[in-house]
Amino acid sequence: MRPSRPLFFHALKATLPVIVGYVPLGFAFGLLFAELGHHWAWAMAMSLAVYAGAAQFLAVGLLAAGAGLVDIGIATLILNARHAFFGVSLLERWRTHPIKKAFLIFWLTDETYAVITSLKAPEGTRETDFHLWVAGLNYAAWNTGTVAGAITGQALAFDTTGMDFALTALFAVLLVEQIREVRQPFPFLLALAAGLATLALFGAEHMLLISIGLSLYLLMLTGRRRAWR
Repeated sequence: MRPSRPLFFHALKATLPVIVGYVPLGFAFGLLFAELGHHWAWAMAMSLAVYAGAAQFLAVGLLAAGAGLVDIGIATLILNARHAFFGVSLLERWRTHPIKKAFLIFWLTDETYAVITSLKAPEGTRETDFHLWVAGLNYAAWNTGTVAGAITGQALAFDTTGMDFALTALFAVLLVEQIREVRQPFPFLLALAAGLATLALFGAEHMLLISIGLSLYLLMLTGRRRAWR
């Protein structure tokens, strides 16, 4: 059975909440980047080539502080290393053409991962094609917002105080959606405990990767007993 409407519309409906978040988030990044005095095309180039919201907001702060490209590159690598954990869980599902797989890997973000792991592909379609549409739409939304924000910021004066919190707000919304979908409090409580423990022991600078690794390890230890996949 083939889907009753094009896969594009199924993917658009599935990821619309992320798109609604990505456009203003990209807009906020574009505004912040424009404050640095660079041409809007550089903001677009960063979003096209890097495509990592948290890392791009981090880069704006580092550029404003006068950090070098090597420092920014290392910080971005460390921050985005968490995507390796996402990718491992999708290896068996993404058995497709190498070019499609390359785009799926490059377009994978926290929010895209949340959508494709929470929803099933429409009946009669390939899961990887559905995921490709979802990821591609999110990529387009982020870059559209970036360009609009950078051009606007270059043309007009804006007070950007607090705009960098927009990404945190989107993460919070997606967390709520994951809680509603999974309906098991244990993994979320475990992750919270791991985050608080690493924050207390290692500080905010090293918290992210350590807490993710610790959470994954503890979930693997308890997963078989709880019959999790």
